[in-house]
Amino acid sequence: MSLIHSAAIAQSSFQTIPIINLSQISSNDPSIRRALAMEIRSACINVGFFYVANHGVPETLTEEFVSRSKEFFALPLESKLKIDNKTTPNMMGYSALLSGNNDPKGGGDFQEGFEFTGEPFDSLDQTEIPESSHSIGRNAWPSELPRFREAALRYYYAVVNLGKLLFPIFALALDLKEDYFEQKTNNAAALMRSIRYPPQEEVTDEHIIGIGSHTDWECFTILWQEPGIQALQVLNSDKEWIDAPPIPGTFVINLGDQFARWTNGIFKSTVHRAINRSNVYRYSIPLFMGANWDAKLEPIPGCVSPDRPLQYEVITAGEYVKVKLADTYKQHR
Repeated sequence: MSLIHSAAIAQSSFQTIPIINLSQISSNDPSIRRALAMEIRSACINVGFFYVANHGVPETLTEEFVSRSKEFFALPLESKLKIDNKTTPNMMGYSALLSGNNDPKGGGDFQEGFEFTGEPFDSLDQTEIPESSHSIGRNAWPSELPRFREAALRYYYAVVNLGKLLFPIFALALDLKEDYFEQKTNNAAALMRSIRYPPQEEVTDEHIIGIGSHTDWECFTILWQEPGIQALQVLNSDKEWIDAPPIPGTFVINLGDQFARWTNGIFKSTVHRAINRSNVYRYSIPLFMGANWDAKLEPIPGCVSPDRPLQYEVITAGEYVKVKLADTYKQHR
């Protein structure tokens, strides 16, 4: 079945989000890889979200970075504001409560975060670090927490490596050769963000929630959610908000705008939001896995036809992300 026909009969009024087992993602058996790709294809066309189990990222790395993140957010506000992302040229660093606004109709995102990207680090084993890692400039690390940087980068590269394993499977899911995205992502602009959501037991103003309704900007996001706290919700085609609860041992994968543009909307970049209605802080860590900044977001073969004309203007990935960052943080470059 062609991609366009699959999109035409998509069942996007989903009520649940599929769970996909990645234990065979590195299999040398083409039939096993093809079967995995077809599972992911269905999730991408119908939902735009899926969980992954047996993903290979060591739990110890996750636990260490989560612990260090909690230490960071517990610092006094004046310490965190030393690396305020609105004072850095590349928007890396700390973002305070309500400093960002993902939903143009909203009043600000009720969260604080710390954003960074890849960088070389001399003190750690670099055998797993990509030789050419895209960077949009220097990161801004908290001087009060010398062990924060190491934990952050160890976790970052483990999750980036998972992202690199997913690109060939996405290619198979699109009936392409497995290396199709290699030249478009080999210097990928992967950004990671550690986030703390204050509790909102009663949301009295729907314009101010943890993160307002939005789609992600990059190819796809790999999200860790704190166990036991429901916050993430995904919008289906019937305009119903479907809960995406944390499932221990899994990540949530959701497609972003870059994949939607590459596929002319066949792969869904689905609207989602987060509201922490618990009585405790909620933590999450997304990695935004993007394309090379000079990669053109133009449709791949098989995604445009007379019945499905081009839906998006062609723009480079870097230009698109810069515009989105400026809109979200109201900082014009």
